[in-house]
Amino acid sequence: MATRCAFENCHEIGVFSALTNSYCLTGIGGTENFYSIFESELSQHIPVVHATIAGCRFVGRTTVGNRRGILVPNTTSDIELQHLRNTLPDNVVVQRIEERLSALGNIVACNDHVALVHPDVDRETEDVIGDVLGVEVFRQTVGGQALVGSYCKFTNQGGMVHPRTTVEDIEELSSLLQVPLVAGTINRGSDVLGGGMVVNDWSAFVGLDTTSTKISVVESIFKLGSRQHHQQQECNLRIDFL
Repeated sequence: MATRCAFENCHEIGVFSALTNSYCLTGIGGTENFYSIFESELSQHIPVVHATIAGCRFVGRTTVGNRRGILVPNTTSDIELQHLRNTLPDNVVVQRIEERLSALGNIVACNDHVALVHPDVDRETEDVIGDVLGVEVFRQTVGGQALVGSYCKFTNQGGMVHPRTTVEDIEELSSLLQVPLVAGTINRGSDVLGGGMVVNDWSAFVGLDTTSTKISVVESIFKLGSRQHHQQQECNLRIDFL
């Protein structure tokens, strides 16, 4: 199921939140409404954590992670790093990374098996991503855009890519990721998919501007909305934790 929400009248919710199969981060805002929407949908299954990175609220664009770990930029303070380690599940590795392209959420897109990264990231960064997140790493562009984290979003079930991505590129990416992909937009025509939504294997959150038609596309390509599927994912998650 996909849920509409906004962060203090901003519909780019992927800037202020990050969601994986084992945790959710939300930026600290002026009201609790944003946090409470995530908590009501997710708290029975995974922890929903208030956080800042380098004193800033845009946790979705500065971090990247999956069920195994989370990477944060070198501007993250020791207190923020310790807070994440204290509040996230014990099996989630929290790693600070030295990378000049510090908006990690913009330059990396990943699920639990594969990561696409900006073509210009450091070799050391590529190695850390592979080690901490336990994924295969590929340098890639999406629709001619190097900011792969901004212009595509995918889970273990499916994904969406920049609307100008060619059919050939979609087929190539789908083969690489081993999930079905569709070109599309969010928030009434925005091609910044990473900024407009967050999604895991059983739930999605999209900006308030997103139309019912787009929500249907999101629920279809990410295989959301099935109660049976939700229960199966929850079962798989418990097995992973064990």
